[in-house]
Amino acid sequence: MPVLSLAQSEELAVRILMRCRTSEPNARSVARALVAAEADGLKGHGLSRLPSYAAQAKVGKVDGFAATAMTRPRPSVVAVDAAYGFAYPAIDAALSELPAVTRMNGVAVAAIRHSHHCGAAGHPVERLAEEGLVALMFANTPAAIAPWGGSKAVFGTNPIAFACPNPGHAPIVVDLSLSKVARGNIMAAKQRGETIPEGWALDEQGAPTTDPDAALRGTMLPLGDAKGTALALMVELLAAGLTGSNFAAEASSFLDAKGPPPGTGQLILAFDSAAIGGPDTLARFSALASSIENQPGTRLPGSRRIAAREQARTRGLDIPDALLADIEAA
Repeated sequence: MPVLSLAQSEELAVRILMRCRTSEPNARSVARALVAAEADGLKGHGLSRLPSYAAQAKVGKVDGFAATAMTRPRPSVVAVDAAYGFAYPAIDAALSELPAVTRMNGVAVAAIRHSHHCGAAGHPVERLAEEGLVALMFANTPAAIAPWGGSKAVFGTNPIAFACPNPGHAPIVVDLSLSKVARGNIMAAKQRGETIPEGWALDEQGAPTTDPDAALRGTMLPLGDAKGTALALMVELLAAGLTGSNFAAEASSFLDAKGPPPGTGQLILAFDSAAIGGPDTLARFSALASSIENQPGTRLPGSRRIAAREQARTRGLDIPDALLADIEAA
């Protein structure tokens, strides 16, 4: 199994995307995001996405040459049009503006429309937490979850992410898909030729399945049963309805090159802790974090990702031969 450094992995992704009708700046934004996810052990959002991204760019389902447009309709609102390109350049644009706007107003929002797969939702909010802000992100995705009691997918897996500073330590990051597992995990299992655990998904007839192909044609089971579908509805309204993007049932798949652009949306909220909670807020965050970590057998969310990230920085990434072949064939 080949081992590539993080820099080599990024250059591989840039080369493939540029070969498939993507500008260099957009390709580098995408490559950074995919490699960061791979390094954190989030393989469903990592390099396994590269072949499908390349295929979509090649046919124009995602515009690899899209130029992100950013406006300020209100003092605390950053509106970003991804122009049916990759989500990552649009997110980068939003994050370049959001810290200053947040510090000026105490709270700010970035609304991203006409977008695409946003990958690991924890990464953008982590970047804001590294700037000393508290952040939330909501993203809608193509239909994969049926309303509770129904059989037709209406909601996406719709991730919710949160991050806040933890002085003296890495930020606290919570990143949740509203399906029991992220859809990318099923795609990764398919690429490895593996089955999936029962309880992740249903086939097209609504029966439990361990076949990743049947799962991708069927529906995902929600996190927390009926509560999960209620949260998925909330994310659809925030990430798609509020931003003027496609709802899940209107969006084409992130996984193949068929159909029109998905046109999904993302909403990022940022808070200045000092403006809202006063100068002692971050110290209180740290105290709560310590009370969790000091209990035997516990850990803060995201701690395993940080450990995987450090290992990847020193020894690189293991890229399966089959995945590398798929990437080079794109």
